[in-house]
Order: sequence, then C-alpha cells, then structure tokens
Amino acid sequence: MSASSPTNTTKPSFLMVGDSLIAGFNWQNRLPSFTVANFGIPGLTTAELLFSLPQFQQRCPATELILVMIGTNDLLMGKPDFLEDLKKIVIWLSGAYPTAETMVNGLMPLQCPHDREELVGINQTIANICRDTASCYVDVYNRFRQSDLELFEADGVHLTASGYELWARTLSEYIAFIMEND
Repeated sequence: MSASSPTNTTKPSFLMVGDSLIAGFNWQNRLPSFTVANFGIPGLTTAELLFSLPQFQQRCPATELILVMIGTNDLLMGKPDFLEDLKKIVIWLSGAYPTAETMVNGLMPLQCPHDREELVGINQTIANICRDTASCYVDVYNRFRQSDLELFEADGVHLTASGYELWARTLSEYIAFIMEND
C-alpha cells in the first residue's frame, strides 16, 4: 500500500493593480478559480501606483499572476509621459514577485479628446515595454474597437457591464494561454 500525498486545493492568487477600471468590477466573481487581490484605486496615476507598490506587497506577499491596468488617469490629466513609470512598475513587480506571470493591459479606446493614433502609439509603447520586460501585453484596445456593444458609460472612460464582460473574457483567454504554457 502506498501513501498518497494530500491534494492541494489552494487557488492560485491573482494580484490586480490599477485605477478605477480595476476597482469597479467584482473580479473574484468573474475569475473564481483564483483568489483575487484587487488593489484598484479610483483616480490612481502611474506615479502613485509606483509609490504604493511596497504597501501592496505587504498586503499580498506572494502571487502567481499579476495584472497592471494603469495610465488612463495620466492620459486624462494631460500627462502622456507616464510610460517610464509604467516600465518601472513592471520591473518592480518582476523583482518583488519573480515567479509570477505579469500581464500589462493596454489602454482602452477611450471616448475622450485623445485621438485614435495617440492611443495606438501609447499601446505600441506598452507592448514594447512588455517585450523588454518579458511580461504579457493584453490588447483590449483592438478587441473593444471590434465590438458593436455599448462598452463605455456616458463619461467615455468607465465601463458598462458589457464592457467589463468583454474585458473579463479577453483576460480569461490570455490567462488560459499563460497558464497552459507555463
């Protein structure tokens, strides 16, 4: 008779950091196979997120998966130079969580005064940051542009239930790919 080892029933943890777009949704309900640590803060900028990372790490000392969604407020405040801080955030997270897979969400096609070319250029830079840091770029911009659904609230920034559903489905596809190839 052989001894069997106990089954590990602990769900992998998923750290989500960012602004109101992260904060505004019940990710735990949508991603039940993970223990979600939602550190979304409405109004947060990349500089503020970079400063807050050590506090988040104290509250979430280990994780298997990370999503960074930041930059919308910087853009809306007229600070398009946030990309260097975004790179610092990804590098910091990689050092703090060396075994975690990090995903960086591109900016969404906001319904605001910024033109499409500017958002596409910013997202290309985010994709390059991901390539340079061995993290995963999550392209929601093109997914949202292809949808016929009403994805944004009247402010053109925050998401409707349909917007969150599309985003959650997109994230789930990326997560499945990452977890399968890990």
